[in-house]
Amino acid sequence: MSKSLLNKILITLGFLFAYRILAYVTVPGVDIDVVKSFFDSNANNALGLFNMFSGNAVERLSIISLGIMPYITASIIMELLAATFPELGKLKKERGGMTKYMQIIRYMTIGITVVQAVGVSFGLQSLSGNDGRSAILLDIDTFVAVATASMLAGTMILMWIGEQITQKGIGNGISLLIFAGIVSGIPSAIGGTFGLINSGEINFLVVLAILLIIIATVGVIIYVELAERRIPISYSRKVMMENRSKRVMNYIPIKINLSGVIPPIFASAILMFPVTILQASTNPIILKINDYLSPNGYLFNFLMFIFVVFFSYFYASIVFSAKDISDNLKRQGGFIPGVRPGESSALFLNEIASRLTFTGAIYLGLISTIPWVLVKGMGVPFYFGGTAVLIVVQVALDTMRKIEAQVYMEKYNTLGAVGL
Repeated sequence: MSKSLLNKILITLGFLFAYRILAYVTVPGVDIDVVKSFFDSNANNALGLFNMFSGNAVERLSIISLGIMPYITASIIMELLAATFPELGKLKKERGGMTKYMQIIRYMTIGITVVQAVGVSFGLQSLSGNDGRSAILLDIDTFVAVATASMLAGTMILMWIGEQITQKGIGNGISLLIFAGIVSGIPSAIGGTFGLINSGEINFLVVLAILLIIIATVGVIIYVELAERRIPISYSRKVMMENRSKRVMNYIPIKINLSGVIPPIFASAILMFPVTILQASTNPIILKINDYLSPNGYLFNFLMFIFVVFFSYFYASIVFSAKDISDNLKRQGGFIPGVRPGESSALFLNEIASRLTFTGAIYLGLISTIPWVLVKGMGVPFYFGGTAVLIVVQVALDTMRKIEAQVYMEKYNTLGAVGL
């Protein structure tokens, strides 16, 4: 392993370690025991899912309790706006425009974080322990100000850590933060499962069935994520003669899942956003709506399927541009056998990408919901969904690909340096 690759891996691990340390830095003025007892009794609803994605930072009311979700929500809003308003979409492609685009997302993240932090702060006002102790140790005005400032600082730090990992480490920083949050909860989940077995609340055969479901889910994810449609490409004789010493790719790879891990992350962010707002209300109707949004309910998983399919199509249309591929192919002297270069090639690629996107969208939607349906049918007393497994496996595969690409790049640089 080269020194540069090792440094990138160590930088990534260092930032992830800092992220886990922040999960234990509590917002001032909170009785942690009261908050934890509340989350123990709400492990099966949307708050439990939110807690899982934050790496159990929510039940400790850490300064990173809101996690990276405000940033993801801001990114969703900006992507939708960019697709609606062409001028904003052009900003991403202009020289220096991406910097402005990202700055807008950061400002939007600040606004969303403040709204959610204020909602959480007021929601804690009505929270009390079994002995009547209040969750807030300060007067409400002071606490709202302190908690909002603390959570805003925590989210900004997470956003910065994610960007630093992307730029200086290995893999996508935001995805790795969510990955680390989910993985950090695995040991406690295993311990809790054994506790349920010992207490007789769950049968060992049921746990074995869940394990088989997880293995099957992982197997399907790996199989589909590595699958791709290869469109054959032919080059003119002149291009082949000019590139005799180089490897010219003779196919265009199009993945079945073009959008990757983004749709389930976006869908989770959209569904968890109302939780922090609705939780602050004491209105029985609003609380009833909040109950319907429980991850352990059919409505939540139905909406999850719909949102995942929608974002699969939406994000695939952003990351895959048949026109750009067709234009680049034409400039390089390549063509698809049996298809005329230019507009015909773009239409051909678009048609194939649309079919693959449909398959990929249905696959993502089913993976995000079917494991929950199977586990729900077994009467398991805790939440288990395929979204977490999907994110963990996809992020792990993506990170492994980038490490492999870095290794190959180092080999090519070494061969070039010695003149081979």
